[in-house]
Amino acid sequence: MSTALEPRRFFLDRFALDERVLEDTIGTAIARKADFADLYFECRTSEAFVLEEGLVKKAAKNVSQGAGVRVVAGEKTGCAHTDDVSVETLRLASQTARTIADGSTAHAPVAVRAARPSHDLYALAQAPLTAALDEKIALLNAIDLAARAHDPRIVNVMASIGVEQKIVLIVNSAGAVVGDIQPLVRLNVTCIAEANGRREHGTAGGGGRVEFSFLSEGDRWRGWVKTAAEQALRNLTADDAPAGSMPVVLGPGWPGVLLHEAVGHGLEGDFNRKGTSAFSGRIGERVASPLCTVVDDGTIANRRGSLNCDDEGTPTGRTVLIENGILRGYLQDRLNARLMGVPLTGNGRRESYAHMTMPRMTNTFMLAGDSTPEEIIRSVQKGVYAVSFGGGQVDITSGKFVFSATEAYLIEDGKVTRPVKGATLIGNGPEAMTRVSMVGNDLKLDEGIGTCGKDGQSVPVGVGMPTIKIDAMTVGGTQA
Repeated sequence: MSTALEPRRFFLDRFALDERVLEDTIGTAIARKADFADLYFECRTSEAFVLEEGLVKKAAKNVSQGAGVRVVAGEKTGCAHTDDVSVETLRLASQTARTIADGSTAHAPVAVRAARPSHDLYALAQAPLTAALDEKIALLNAIDLAARAHDPRIVNVMASIGVEQKIVLIVNSAGAVVGDIQPLVRLNVTCIAEANGRREHGTAGGGGRVEFSFLSEGDRWRGWVKTAAEQALRNLTADDAPAGSMPVVLGPGWPGVLLHEAVGHGLEGDFNRKGTSAFSGRIGERVASPLCTVVDDGTIANRRGSLNCDDEGTPTGRTVLIENGILRGYLQDRLNARLMGVPLTGNGRRESYAHMTMPRMTNTFMLAGDSTPEEIIRSVQKGVYAVSFGGGQVDITSGKFVFSATEAYLIEDGKVTRPVKGATLIGNGPEAMTRVSMVGNDLKLDEGIGTCGKDGQSVPVGVGMPTIKIDAMTVGGTQA
């Protein structure tokens, strides 16, 4: 599905363009003194289906398309975009972007040439958009029935399906033309449980760059329904979380969202070039426990955060950020890599043709260690075991974070005991990483639901980690 030639032909035919127009547009954009320019075409088709209160209340299809032109001169970036693509609007957009970037001297002409992404991470036999409407509606109805049948205390079910196909073409001033066809599927399930005047909810879901049939393989969706329902039911009888400083054990998989927020964003190149990250200027220094190795890998087949190439046409890669506790590198797009004098990592991303490119994560996770999850739990006399998280906030400059656990338990005398609600983890990312004393051998990636926000832009990402023990973390709760 992801050859370079297919997207190029698609856009040239769709907008009645030819390769000379591509060369002229880039040539106009970089005609004055500039370091780099690129042209980004996008056509996105998406479908959304939502079920609530036993009814499918939304079934929508959206098609958007357009092109963005970017010119980079020094630290300045000029961007312009249009959703009415033609020879004239491309020329105007390139002139506008060039003026914003402000250059002055002539630049050599540009000759474009097709290139293929070095990966083929989501070559699907059937694009998810081709699945029949009836199949999608039937799945939502089956989810509703299964959740309600799980327990009579499940009083409401909310389920949503998102299906997307994005075709992109990147043309840059180095003459490269790189295209990709990017599928995406996501299923979310929320169950509301009620008993004795108390209402609680549980959530689960998954997806990736996969065929629509992925959701039903091995009754995968039934597993997510069971997880959401049992989480809601468990919270009905949960005690109030304790408060104070105590050991915290994070479960495998989705709790990696804490790593993503508290550490990952601080390792993006723009924050570090500007000196605004808690990790700025610390390459080669110890920033975490020797047990911690953190990587960002955009090359894992069919994962939600994976890409054949980033939104600048650079192949994605596997970047070691922290190795045995030592900071090894940052995530880079073309602008920040050039200004910092370091190699590209394939992490230039944008929400759409109407947005600016910036360094972003793909799939970010901690590698497995040697301890078993059972050993880690047994090592804690009194603490909290956090299995799933909801929302959180992070200050990149200070590294401070606050996260709310949606599923958590007490650990008492080396055993997981009662479920607790209202647990909030409060800490500092770099500091928390130095307090990791045990790392499990059970690395797990999330199920494929992550969306990352930065500067008003959202992109799909993946997270993950093994079970880990943090010796001391502030837990906000209600018990004394």
